[in-house]
Amino acid sequence: MLEQYQNLSINDFDYSLPEEKIAKYPLANRSDSRLLISKRAGFISEAKMIDIGDYLPYDSVLFFNQTKVVNARLLFKKETGGLIEIFCLEPCDNIDPQVALQQKNTVKWNCMIGGAKKWKDGPISMTLDGIEVKATKIGRSKDDFAICFEWPGSLSFSEILEKSGELPLPPYMNRKAEKEDLTRYQTVYAQHEGSVAAPTAGLHFTEELTDSFASKGVSSVFLTLHVGAGTFKPVKTNSISEHAMHAELIDVSIDAVFGIIEALGPIIPVGTTSLRTLESLYWFGVLASLGELNGDLPELGQWSHASLPELNLRQSIRSLLDYLDAHGKTRFIAKTSLMITPGYKFKVARGLITNFHMPKSTLLLIISAMIGDNWKTLYKHALKNDFRFLSYGDCCLLLP
Repeated sequence: MLEQYQNLSINDFDYSLPEEKIAKYPLANRSDSRLLISKRAGFISEAKMIDIGDYLPYDSVLFFNQTKVVNARLLFKKETGGLIEIFCLEPCDNIDPQVALQQKNTVKWNCMIGGAKKWKDGPISMTLDGIEVKATKIGRSKDDFAICFEWPGSLSFSEILEKSGELPLPPYMNRKAEKEDLTRYQTVYAQHEGSVAAPTAGLHFTEELTDSFASKGVSSVFLTLHVGAGTFKPVKTNSISEHAMHAELIDVSIDAVFGIIEALGPIIPVGTTSLRTLESLYWFGVLASLGELNGDLPELGQWSHASLPELNLRQSIRSLLDYLDAHGKTRFIAKTSLMITPGYKFKVARGLITNFHMPKSTLLLIISAMIGDNWKTLYKHALKNDFRFLSYGDCCLLLP
């Protein structure tokens, strides 16, 4: 089944994105964003985000990603006075980010390092409120370094990052984070620390907007996928099948898993991260049905779905719930590298709320998987009519 992806070229998912179309700052009000709606047969219409409830099918269930962005960029000083930037990606040894962030005195993270060649050996340090925080290289993979952070006192690593770290805005914004970004580059419902990028489709939602959904028969469910830096990684291989997809941690309560089979209407994820979480849960359910859901932190490979049998949605989710019950778990925590490309058949999602994405990105592949070549018409319309693109940009509602 993997053969169907061999002939997919990333060049077929390219388009010209002028710099001036990229939103560098958010609008004054979250729900003032424009909304571009794509329905069956490629029908396109425009609206305002604040009115999205009028366009959602009755009994829709929206799934939101509750992850919270951490101030993951740290500046350290060498003994010679030069600066080294450390970008914290994820804890070492597959530790839950929320657990690692509460650790005190010492913690180990996988990091990207700016100016790595300037950092030879030995620890580097920074001073925070009179406390010296040391960083030492303890290992290296292809692109990342394992870093051990050490500090005295009672501060958690979360507090260290909050006090001294910088919010990691996407590189295409070409600017440093400002005070406004500390709130605007988080969703209003963010709860679980661990991401290095925001689930940006959720940035448009306010409490007033989500509260208004009940009168329209629309309900909300929350889950977590901690967004990694790989979300910005362009596909550099010509063949999509050769791209190495990044793994990300998902954390879903048993109530949210139940929410999938209890949904009376279409399930519409808010953002590609919620979509990948939901589709991954389906495949984890298939693995559970086969007795192949193993280890403390199960993993789903990027092409695992290509070799797995298909179950109906209820069977799959029931198998996952049975697995949780048998192991006495109230949450399902796992890692997913699921790669969704054209040709993928969605098992859970029946629509998608999402921003406009970068050319040649894995996120654009998801859009094409959902609405086919209509993505080209949609993006052409958005560019021609001055929609704002990328993280702080406008929004789409896809109802295939």
